[in-house]
Amino acid sequence: QVQLVESGGGLVQAGHSLRLSCVVSGGTFSDYGMGWFRQAPGKEREFVATIDLTGAEAYYADSVEGRFTISRDDAKNTAYLQMNSLGTEDTATYYCAADRHGYLRTNNRTPNLYDFWGQGTQVTVSS
Repeated sequence: QVQLVESGGGLVQAGHSLRLSCVVSGGTFSDYGMGWFRQAPGKEREFVATIDLTGAEAYYADSVEGRFTISRDDAKNTAYLQMNSLGTEDTATYYCAADRHGYLRTNNRTPNLYDFWGQGTQVTVSS
């Protein structure tokens, strides 16, 4: 059974940084494309970033481009989301997700195309 566990969320002031981690167990991490999504209260889940299974290609939502960086460490079965210059608009629950068909596609921004999800970690940015 594949499990994803996020960590690293918290309360920070605007302009500060956080790094989220997502540890994957029960599957072959190196086979998965990985993605980060977020959901604010009353809003739909939205794409944040994705990285292909090789780690060579990463794609971002326009709203986070230049501020967020997605990465992966296959030796640790972990995906990361480095978030800099946080603003109040970044307040949300952040979810990581794994795409077991990552060998077929990159730049996967569609939640329904991800097979496994974590439970989420809350990020709150105060002004």
